[in-house]
Amino acid sequence: MVVITLQRNKCIGCNYCVEMAPGQFQMSKKDGKTVLLKAIDTKGFHTLKSPDHTIAESCEMAAKACPVNIITVKEVF
Repeated sequence: MVVITLQRNKCIGCNYCVEMAPGQFQMSKKDGKTVLLKAIDTKGFHTLKSPDHTIAESCEMAAKACPVNIITVKEVF
């Protein structure tokens, strides 16, 4: 399982995550911040738990590209 977490309130809207992992991230037209697709919001932390390990690499690239370090990716076996 892959667990991706986004701390959305700290997003600066740079769009790097969308470029690296367009299947998981999208920019909001309302406020210009990123949205982690299919995520659950818990107190400002948006979390996606997916059994699909193929998304891990692109999400890790998005996490590394994020200039404010608000994306974490963990692989749980």
